[in-house]
Amino acid sequence: MRIRIDLAYDGTDFHGWAAQPGLRTVQGELQAALATALRVPEVWVTVAGRTDTGVHARGQVINLDVDDETLAESAGRSQQPPLEALVRRLNGMLPADVRIHRAVEASPDFDARFSALWRRYAYRIADAPATYDPLRRHHVLHWPRPLDLSLMNVAADDLLGLHDFAGFCKAREGATTIRTIQTLVWERDETGVAVARVVADAFCHGMVRALVGCLVAIGEGRKDVGWATEVLGHTVRTSAVHAASPRGLTLEEVGYPPDDQLAARALLTRARREP
Repeated sequence: MRIRIDLAYDGTDFHGWAAQPGLRTVQGELQAALATALRVPEVWVTVAGRTDTGVHARGQVINLDVDDETLAESAGRSQQPPLEALVRRLNGMLPADVRIHRAVEASPDFDARFSALWRRYAYRIADAPATYDPLRRHHVLHWPRPLDLSLMNVAADDLLGLHDFAGFCKAREGATTIRTIQTLVWERDETGVAVARVVADAFCHGMVRALVGCLVAIGEGRKDVGWATEVLGHTVRTSAVHAASPRGLTLEEVGYPPDDQLAARALLTRARREP
């Protein structure tokens, strides 16, 4: 059985998603809990998007394959359906900064990473003393200068569509930096906090934080609105762009097509992209 699990976590005390020897990671905690709950030696999961150190998630998605008999036996004497029992057991084992929202049987073609149509992130900045909230200090960046969101949105419009975002990404051998940004817009929430909504088919390493860093420089007047386009023209990551702190960044949601389109979407995602 292929299982889809939706989860959330506070990334403050994690060294990112990906398992690393000797470091506390979300993947490490989750796979250890899954192995215990399913009573198997080890478990490996596929994730929709690997978040960096300090980055949070409300709508992270993973998948794993489990033998039907193994899943049934893991429920023990519980009267709940096996997947509901699995969610209950996992939430009883995991630390308080990781929560499982649901576990469901998925199509055999479902791949949390390659089947995704888009990922939606939010970045939150408190740029006025009245919006500084110490209770949200791990999830909202406190910024000492006011930001002009209208200028940031003008610059953001130039980044929409299919581009090579090498100027905004940390290079990884063999990985493409070609991406399609579907939405990049700044608005203020009901408390006055500036919130960026960023939607793309996928993101390369450090891309969202670099985009935010670039637009913040424009919003506070250190750079003009044409600077974002200038950075977009770079073929390698430029040191002039300072990545924003991870604390303001949250993976909010991942979108997938209907089951009968999952396999085709995965093939398309794996294909080499061209600008």
